Amino acid sequence: MNEFQTLGKILVVGGIVLLVVGLLLIFFGKIPYIGKLPGDITIKGKNYTIYFPLATSIIISIIISLILYLFRK
Repeated sequence: MNEFQTLGKILVVGGIVLLVVGLLLIFFGKIPYIGKLPGDITIKGKNYTIYFPLATSIIISIIISLILYLFRK
């Protein structure tokens, strides 16, 4: 495989990942359970709120890893 084919595959996979991330951002409020999983951390204080979507981040990472694994085969 020459370097142009490799670069082409990387660009296609990167474009698909950007498309999926863009769609998630557009429909983020409409997807049930995203951001409200049991492993997500929310700390509410008097004048502040800290939110870290730990479980959501792990699930999205697994999905992206599976997609990239399937493209490598």
